[in-house]
Amino acid sequence: MIRELAGQNVCLQRVRLLDPLRQRDEVTDVWLQEGRLQATEPAGIPADVPIIDGSGWVVGPGLLDLYAYSDERVGNDLAHSRETLTSKASGPLARLAAAALAGGFTQVGLLPTPLPGTGLFPVLDHPEHLNRYPRQLGDPRWLPWAALSVGGQGETPTFWGELAQAGAVGFAEVRPLRSLALVRRALEYLRLENKPLLLWAWDPTLAGQGSLYEGIWALRLGLKGIPTSAETAALARLLEVIRSVPSPPPVHIMRLSQARSLELIQQAQAEGLPVTASTTWMHLILSEEAILEHHYDPHLRLLPPLPRASDREALIAGIRSGSLGIATDHHPYTYEEKTLPFADAPPGAMGLELALPLLWHHLVETGSLTALQLWSALSLYPARCLNLDPPTLTPHSDWVLFDPTHPWTVSAATLHSRSQATPWLEKTLCGKVLHTHAEEIPSGSSTP
Repeated sequence: MIRELAGQNVCLQRVRLLDPLRQRDEVTDVWLQEGRLQATEPAGIPADVPIIDGSGWVVGPGLLDLYAYSDERVGNDLAHSRETLTSKASGPLARLAAAALAGGFTQVGLLPTPLPGTGLFPVLDHPEHLNRYPRQLGDPRWLPWAALSVGGQGETPTFWGELAQAGAVGFAEVRPLRSLALVRRALEYLRLENKPLLLWAWDPTLAGQGSLYEGIWALRLGLKGIPTSAETAALARLLEVIRSVPSPPPVHIMRLSQARSLELIQQAQAEGLPVTASTTWMHLILSEEAILEHHYDPHLRLLPPLPRASDREALIAGIRSGSLGIATDHHPYTYEEKTLPFADAPPGAMGLELALPLLWHHLVETGSLTALQLWSALSLYPARCLNLDPPTLTPHSDWVLFDPTHPWTVSAATLHSRSQATPWLEKTLCGKVLHTHAEEIPSGSSTP
């Protein structure tokens, strides 16, 4: 990143400015004073400000990731092999913060449970646990999701009122739902707090031990299949429960992967239900045949699995229509943890540093999405899901400088995350975040 922009007084000339809230996509000049955004019009820039030619660069509001795993290992020998929020060895920016800023994210929703398969970090199910997310100068703003149930087990409710008052951004049940009765009780209670619920519609009994959706590719690859109803049936049941509660609080459905699921979400939205949804960035750029192209790379083992090509196109259309947002679902597994046969590897992959450049390359450069549509799905839409102030480019706002043409090689030396769980390791990408500025004091009372 161009770290010399921090604290500088400079004019970025002829940059492409993207502001989804104001629907601005134009080439203009931007004035930075002490690293903060002061003006986005040439007329407001003093004549004596030093100039940097920013032709081809993109300036946009800071990105917001709806959900990511932090998984700081406390008191364990492997603490330094994973990603942490605080680490003396990482200098002023902890590894997770550095990874987020390197990807353009100035706000990050943190899931309340440990990374699947580790169980080493306590579930955020008590108000005092919110103190474990310190923010240092220049870090992204952490948006911690509190666990809906004690231990994230889907049974006993946590202290919802106390957690809401303590600063939880909302309540999450990130494992497949075990009790719709608990969800209904939460919907009835949390409408008073107006805090969103983050839920995953998935039926593990239908999914079984499968690792790819049923169909020609599962047969061709010799992988056990998962019926699409593992997602769609679970989602239909969940939506029926939401419909049964008068004036429910906002509900966000994570990890959508099916065209039919999108239809159900859009139907619910058309009825006026306060339901939003997101898919992960990898489900937008890859479909199931990529597993063969990448020679069964275990970093493509995801849950839900990679979609069929037709479902991927439907998800992209959902982004275009404004029905869906995008999340990284960042899983900071170590390289060793993912180096297993495809079906045995833990599902998930890192994403904070790679999402923007790869989404831009696969979707914007191909014409599948406009630049504004992509930036909106990564900033404006997530903020609305969380009832936060909409990101926009104003004086003293978060901002990102991105060069879509900058080549770089993904490696242990270039990644800020300690995780290397990605199929793009040792591959050269085009597109890199040059600088990310996160304001220290949020603008607006609705931002945590």
